Amino acid sequence: MLVDNGVNGDSRVQKEARSAAAAGWEVILLGKSPTKKEQSWMLGDAEVRLLWVPGPLKRRRHEYRRAVLRAPLAYPPGPLAAYRRQKSKAWRVDLNYRRTVAQQRGSAAARLGLVVPRAVAKVQARWIGLRVRQTRSLERRRKQMVSPLDRFTTAFWLKAMGDRAWRRLDPFLWDLELAYGKVIDELQPDLIHANDFRMLGVGARAALRARAARRHVKLVWDAHELVSGIKPWDPHPRWHVAQIAHEREYSKHADAVVTVSDTLADMLAEAHGLDEKPSVVLNAPEGETSPEHAVEPVPDLRELCGIGQEVPLAVYSGAAAPQRGLDIMVESLPQLPGTHVAFVVLRPESKYMTELAQRAEELGVRERLHILPYVPHYQVVPFLAAADIGVIPIHHWPNHEIALITKFFEYSHARLPFVVSDVKTMSAMVRQTGQGEVFEAENVQDYVRAVGAVLADPRRYRDAYTPELLKEWTWEAQAETLDRLYTRLLPGSERRQAAAVSEAPQLPDRAGV
Repeated sequence: MLVDNGVNGDSRVQKEARSAAAAGWEVILLGKSPTKKEQSWMLGDAEVRLLWVPGPLKRRRHEYRRAVLRAPLAYPPGPLAAYRRQKSKAWRVDLNYRRTVAQQRGSAAARLGLVVPRAVAKVQARWIGLRVRQTRSLERRRKQMVSPLDRFTTAFWLKAMGDRAWRRLDPFLWDLELAYGKVIDELQPDLIHANDFRMLGVGARAALRARAARRHVKLVWDAHELVSGIKPWDPHPRWHVAQIAHEREYSKHADAVVTVSDTLADMLAEAHGLDEKPSVVLNAPEGETSPEHAVEPVPDLRELCGIGQEVPLAVYSGAAAPQRGLDIMVESLPQLPGTHVAFVVLRPESKYMTELAQRAEELGVRERLHILPYVPHYQVVPFLAAADIGVIPIHHWPNHEIALITKFFEYSHARLPFVVSDVKTMSAMVRQTGQGEVFEAENVQDYVRAVGAVLADPRRYRDAYTPELLKEWTWEAQAETLDRLYTRLLPGSERRQAAAVSEAPQLPDRAGV
C-alpha cells in the first residue's frame, strides 16, 4: 500500500492495512516520513514503513535562474541577497563605532577620515536595499505566477505536453517516485494499492516495471477525493493543474479503482473513461475494537476540556483548514451562552488554530474554546461520544459536495446529533435520517439556530441511530468489499502468500510483499 503522508492521522489507510492483514494478506504500508529518518512499526499484522522523501525538485527550474530581463538588479537565487545586506549593516555599525570612539578621544582627523567611508556605506546600503527589494519582488511574482509571461508558459506546457505537462509544472512528483520506486521494486509485490492521486503515478510506474520484468502485478487506485474539486493545499498556481494532469495520465493503468462514495464513483468513471464503475469503500469506523486496543483507556473529552456533564459541548474532529469552516463555531459562541467548543485536530499549535484561539480571545470566549490533539483512530468514536453535538461546517467546494466524509461516520457511531452545513451529499443524508440539523454554510445566524434546535431536544436526533443503520456504516462491512476486490484481482494466489502493498515509504529490508 502506498500513501504520501505519515500514516498517523489517516484512519482510512490504517484501517485498510490492518483489515487486509487480518484477512490474511501480507501487507507493507509505505508512507512519507515527516523527518529525514526512516521509521517502522507494526499496525496489527501489517508493517508500516515511512520513507524519507528529499525534495530538491520542489522548486521549479526557473526558480534557480536569474531573471535578467524581468528583474535585472535582483540578486541570483540563494543566500547572496541576505549576505550582502547583513554585511552592509555590519560595516555601518562598525563605522558608527569608530566615529563614537573618535569623538570620545577628541580626534578631528579620525572623524574626518570616516566621512568618505560613511558616505560610501550609506550609498551602498541604498543600492543593496534596492537590489534586495527587487529580489523579493521577483520571488513573490514567481510564487504568484500571474504575469502574462507566466500564464503563457503554463498554457504552453499544457498545450505542448498535454497530460505529461506535470513534469514541468510540478517536478516534485518525481521526488516521490525516486523515494518510493526503488523500495517497491525490491519488495516485488503481487498487488499495489495506491492511495490518492499523488501515489497513483508511483504505483502505475512500479506495476509497469514489474510487468516488463514478466511479473504479474495488479494496481488498485484508491481515489479519496475528486482532485479537480479540491481546494489546493499548495498555493503555487501550477500545482493544481499538475495534479489533474498527473491523475489523467496514470488512471488508465489501474486494474481496479476504489473510492469513497457512489457519486464520486460515477464522476471518476466518466472523467477517466473507466471500463467499470469504481468499488465504493466508505470511510466508516470499525464496529468492533480489537482486544489489544480494548484494554487501552480512552481519554475523557470533557475532562480534557475541564467541564462537567451538564455543560453543552459541540465538537469538530478532523482536518483543520479555512475551507473547513471552523471559524463559524468560534464566531457563534457569544450567541450561545454556556456552550463550549472542542476542536480535535492533528496540529493544535498550527497557524490556523492559533488564529482561531486569538479570535476567541477577542470575542471574550477563549475559556469556552478547547483545542485538543488527535487520539488513535480506534478511540475516536468513544472519545467523541462525550460531546452533545458533532459539527461539520465545511464550505461549498466541489469535493465537499460528493461524499460522506470520515467524521460523518465517526459522529454517527458516537450517536452524536449533527449540525452540518448544506453541502449536497451530507445534508441530504442528515435530512433523510433525521440525525441532525442542516444550516446554510458560512451563515452564523443559521448555525446558531441549528445548534439551538439540537440542544433543545437532543434525544430526538439520537433516536435516529438504529442498529441496522450503524451496522451498514461499519468498516468491517467495507473491508469485505476490499477483500473481495483483492481476491478477484489475484484469483490464483493464496491470500496469506500474496502481497497487498500500501504505499508508505521506508527502507526495504525484505521482499516478497
